[in-house]
Amino acid sequence: MIYQALAKGRRLSSSPLMRRHAPGGLFLLAVLLLIGILLYSTVSWMWDDQRLPLSKIVLQGDLKYVTPQDVQHAFGQLDHIGTFMSQNIDDLQKSVESIPWVEHASIRKQWPDTIKVFLTEYHVTAFWNGNALLNGKGKVFHGDVSLVKDEHVKLYGPKGTAPEVLKVWQKYNPEFKQLGLHISSLLLNERRAWQIILDNGIRLELGKESLDERIQRFFLLYKKLGDSVERISYIDLRYDTGAAVGWIPEQELTQEKADD
Repeated sequence: MIYQALAKGRRLSSSPLMRRHAPGGLFLLAVLLLIGILLYSTVSWMWDDQRLPLSKIVLQGDLKYVTPQDVQHAFGQLDHIGTFMSQNIDDLQKSVESIPWVEHASIRKQWPDTIKVFLTEYHVTAFWNGNALLNGKGKVFHGDVSLVKDEHVKLYGPKGTAPEVLKVWQKYNPEFKQLGLHISSLLLNERRAWQIILDNGIRLELGKESLDERIQRFFLLYKKLGDSVERISYIDLRYDTGAAVGWIPEQELTQEKADD
C-alpha cells in the first residue's frame, strides 16, 4: 500500500514537469524540422540543372595543336553536363584525354560556373607507319600528321614494336651523325628484318641478326668509298663478311645532277 502511494505520488509530481518542458521540446523539434527543410531546399536548388550551370571553359597549357573547339567538342560527346555541384570531374577529364593530341589533362571547377582545363600535349618524336605519331617514350598517338610541319624520322614496324624501333633509332642515329648522315627512315618488317634509309638516299639492308656488327661494317665501308658514295643506291649487309653494293646507273645519276 505504501509503495503504491509513493509510485502514485511520483506520477502526479512528474506531470507538471512534463507540461513545463513540453513547449521547449516542441520548439526544438520545429527548429530541427526547419533546418532540415532549409538544407533540403538548398541542396535541391544547387543540384537543379537550371541552377549553377557550367558555362565557361578556361583552357591553359603550352598548346600547339589542341584548340578550344577541340575541348568543347570533347565535352559535347558527354551524355550530360551537370551543374557545378553535380558534374563529375573524372568524366570531364576522360573526355578531354580522348583528344588525340592530349597526353594528360587536369581539370577543376571554379565557382560558380567555370571549368578550368590544363592540358599537356604529346611531343612528336617520330612518324609511325605513315599515319600515326610517336612521343619520346615510344607511345603511339593519332594526332593529325598533316599538322606536323617539322622534320621527323619515319619509323615503321608491326603492331606493338614502336618502343623497340624508336630505341634502335635513338641508339644508332647519333653514330650516323658522326659521318654527317641522318637516318631518314627505319623499318622493322614482319620477318624481323631491319632496313635503314639515310638522308642521302642510300638504303641499308641489315637483316635480322648482328645489327651492331653490320652497322659498324657499313661505317668502315662508307669511309673507304669516298666520293663514290654519291653513286650508291643500296648496300646489302646481310652477309657474314663484306657487303653487296648497288650502284645508281650513270644515266640516272647524270639526270639527277641536271635536275639539281
